[in-house]
Amino acid sequence: MARDQNHLSRSWRHSTTRPRTRTRTSVLETSLELSRKAVEDQLKICGHKRDADVFELFLSQKELTEVIDLSRFKKLKYLWLHHNKLHGIKFLTRNYCLTELYLNNNAIFEIEGLHCLSSLHILLLQHNELTNIDATVKELKGLLNLKTLSLYQNPLCQYNLYRLYIIYHLPEIELLDRKQVTEKERRSMVTIFNHKKAHIIHSIAFGRRIDTSWNPRSLIKQKTAQRVPSDFAYANNVDKILFDDPEDAVFVRSMKRSLMAITLLNWDTVPTREEKYCEEKVTEPAQMLTVTLR
Repeated sequence: MARDQNHLSRSWRHSTTRPRTRTRTSVLETSLELSRKAVEDQLKICGHKRDADVFELFLSQKELTEVIDLSRFKKLKYLWLHHNKLHGIKFLTRNYCLTELYLNNNAIFEIEGLHCLSSLHILLLQHNELTNIDATVKELKGLLNLKTLSLYQNPLCQYNLYRLYIIYHLPEIELLDRKQVTEKERRSMVTIFNHKKAHIIHSIAFGRRIDTSWNPRSLIKQKTAQRVPSDFAYANNVDKILFDDPEDAVFVRSMKRSLMAITLLNWDTVPTREEKYCEEKVTEPAQMLTVTLR
């Protein structure tokens, strides 16, 4: 009886898992077939008979969740895929001539595969589901020709210093989220994210020698601890010149202190209003008092 129950449970598991696998496979095939049809329709509209003649593809607003491999279009430069339902972009690994890519208003949560598109100049990714700012920056670091980038309306934009973080790691960007990258922002991101470089620039600007003991991870400048010499004795490290009169020693020691001067106005010499306009009494100029302390 127990054997029959185990057999029934196994058969039930197989019956529940197989339809799910078949359903996923059928959904994927349907999505790929939909994208293949969209590509073929665009080729017919543009009148292209050879893949080598295709320089642009307009596939926006097609309800696409998957896209077929586009590596056969070797000279593809402009690709519009905005306002679809894409989750990834692994179908663009061999389109090395692509210069403009429009992926905004999708459901993309990762951009794995973009680092191969070295010719990319414009990339729009706003209104997606990108959450990992480090992974996004890592994927875009190799795109040295990228000048225009849009990432707003993504969860990663909630990062406190998101804009400066992107500018620091992608210094070639000139237009970020439809705003020009300013020189002030570039200086700010160096100060925030590269303390060592900022310290060197500050030292060179003011002609000071760089303190090599400075720790960039600390907010306070730290210096190496100095050990007390073995022959050092407290209260015995002062000038040992002997004086017959103790007052002379006090005077010599006071002369080694810094000089401080305080200047005050002698208000007794300032005439009142009545004295100022009185013709009988001659007014004298106000006097200044200077007190010097050590």
